[in-house]
Amino acid sequence: MRAKEEILGRIRCALGDGPIPAEIPRAYRTGSLLPDDEVIELLVDRLVDYKAGVLVLDAAQAPQAVAEILHAARTVVYPQGLDTQLLGALPETVELIADGRQRQLSVAELDQADAVITSSAVSIAESGTIILDGSADQGRRAISLVPDHHLCVVPASTIVQLLPEAMERLTITRPLTWISGPSATSDIELERVEGVHGPRTLDVLILRDA
Repeated sequence: MRAKEEILGRIRCALGDGPIPAEIPRAYRTGSLLPDDEVIELLVDRLVDYKAGVLVLDAAQAPQAVAEILHAARTVVYPQGLDTQLLGALPETVELIADGRQRQLSVAELDQADAVITSSAVSIAESGTIILDGSADQGRRAISLVPDHHLCVVPASTIVQLLPEAMERLTITRPLTWISGPSATSDIELERVEGVHGPRTLDVLILRDA
């Protein structure tokens, strides 16, 4: 601690007679001027452009939509805090595996799962970004990064148009995962490779408010 205090003390002395930092202008947009339905349309447009599958529907239709999207899955991981009614239409042949404080799946177990379903915290329409913050219905970061297929539920009430609006809703000390489409990268020849840093397939269910 003595060395650290000495270093910081020298920095303070060096900066003591420095110029006062200029005030940063903050005239950028901080709020949306679009109606809610247009904000949702904007998010859908961005997600489709990122090659994500997107459905906009009423909450009552969600269980059947989940079953249709995950029809080929044999094992599905979900965070313990997720509303299990979303899983109600899945056939009994699908193995549902909860991940949470009572049991945390290993990386190997997550890698063997066919899909994961989570909710989300906030979505930014302008950039097509979905943000998970580690809440109980979203779970650990690992469960949304390791399985090859991520089905993400986005309540319409959590969609905003701009980044400043999203930041007001987030706690920055939480483990935030920012998702802009399926995982993809390109090599030096611009050959697109999917699934390198996360799920190869991203499906999004936008649930309209009841």
